[in-house]
Amino acid sequence: MLSLMSSVLEPLLESPRLPEYVQSLSQALAQERQRRDKFYEELTEEGKFEFINGQVVMHSPARHRHTLAVQNLSQLLSTHVRLRDLGHVLTDKALCVFPRNDYEPDICFFGKQKAAQLKPDTLKYPVPDLIVEVLSETTEQNDRGVKFEDYAAHGVAEYWIVDPERETVERYVLHEGRYPEARPQRTGEITSDVVAGFSVAVRAIFDPRANLEALRRLLA
Repeated sequence: MLSLMSSVLEPLLESPRLPEYVQSLSQALAQERQRRDKFYEELTEEGKFEFINGQVVMHSPARHRHTLAVQNLSQLLSTHVRLRDLGHVLTDKALCVFPRNDYEPDICFFGKQKAAQLKPDTLKYPVPDLIVEVLSETTEQNDRGVKFEDYAAHGVAEYWIVDPERETVERYVLHEGRYPEARPQRTGEITSDVVAGFSVAVRAIFDPRANLEALRRLLA
């Protein structure tokens, strides 16, 4: 992480235009903070909105396969977490606040330490310990781009990317501020490093029968 920052900053630090660059960045960030404050003021419970790199992003309604994958995985994860008192699982409408951006992940998990901070009137959530994003045509670029970078840079210990069209899951585990490469997994079990004891068949995320069987095993 430090080496990456150094490679970005070094040319700027060596430039005679550094003061102008700093002034321009300061002005841009001040304007962005104003837009972010307005975003918070205008938040409503209707719709799904995120604040990404200074812009308000409004999400379109999800296709059924997307909604089904979110429902299947969140039900299994939430059941596991509640049975073992591991923390808290939220879906879709939890506004997670990062240093620059605000996201509403499809699924997020807060371990016991962060879950203890949550109150009945909490509107802005801390950075989750695990995030799941389910891809769609309109979100894939951000899910694999700015969110991927932001989640890694700010301590999301585990990040799952679920592709409901190809019916695959990619599991990224944070290592030294980065997510090492992960291959899409279509079959077998996928096991979390962050949520103790949680392991789920990939098919249970996409297939209702496999999901029901996995739920029965959890409750047995």
